[in-house]
Amino acid sequence: MMASITIRAFAKINLSLRVSSVRPDGFHDVRTILQTIDLFDRVKCEALRGPFQIRCDMPGVPTDRTNLAWKAAQLLWEAGGHSGEPRNTVVTLQKNIPMKAGLGGGSSNAAAALLALRRLWKLRVPDEQIHALAAKLGSDVPFFLVGGTALGLGRGEEVYPLENLPRYRVVLVIPPFGVATNDAYAWLDAKRLVEPRSLFGRLPATLLGLTMSAVNDLEGPVTARHPVIGQLKQRFTDRGALMAAMSGSGSTVFGVFKSAAAANRAARGLNTEGARAMPARFRPRSTRRSR
Repeated sequence: MMASITIRAFAKINLSLRVSSVRPDGFHDVRTILQTIDLFDRVKCEALRGPFQIRCDMPGVPTDRTNLAWKAAQLLWEAGGHSGEPRNTVVTLQKNIPMKAGLGGGSSNAAAALLALRRLWKLRVPDEQIHALAAKLGSDVPFFLVGGTALGLGRGEEVYPLENLPRYRVVLVIPPFGVATNDAYAWLDAKRLVEPRSLFGRLPATLLGLTMSAVNDLEGPVTARHPVIGQLKQRFTDRGALMAAMSGSGSTVFGVFKSAAAANRAARGLNTEGARAMPARFRPRSTRRSR
């Protein structure tokens, strides 16, 4: 029988994202609150003789060495004491998380690949080293090893678990366009050169209480180029959302609701002009990822 391990790779939303100045390494310091939601991909790792492969059922997802899951496999292979490229393994990505949507699909797939391949390859790589490898792969990857509600500092790779929030309902609206993370940060930097004072001021309280005010510093620059982001956020507010915001660098806009009925009412009419409305829920931190 072929050895196979499948792990669910959950999406995230940013309940808050504050962006500081550019660091010497080219990244920005951030202070963000991340929340796992129950939208997920499946990452299946199986033993199969031959060269290492990535397969994916979503058009546009790279299946070569540029894929984060491939990079994760390469780093883990080397950490396990092997030379050359990984082999005798196929990683299949069954995708539900949209690309370039600010939901962390690629990063979540990479984290899932690290955990699944460690088991498949029977490697004695400790958790601390897995987290170090995740940090090399990308700013969001370490969060997906933790999940639930968490504070992200540094460039996002310093993750501190917070008390899980209630299992609020979420409606995600994914516009028919994506936003590249590098573009969103470049737009913010350009805005700060001409409007430095616009970044300060009193911010509203949210369901997070005093933990952090809910604001996404990337939202303004992205909305300036894609006004539909602001329009969607206003629609959520008009429909009674506890909070509404753009996730990460976009393009997803989400609204948070206390009940399924309120979320379902809000979702009606949001599948317009090519946008897709998707229901989800906050997912608490858990060690159970398989299936």
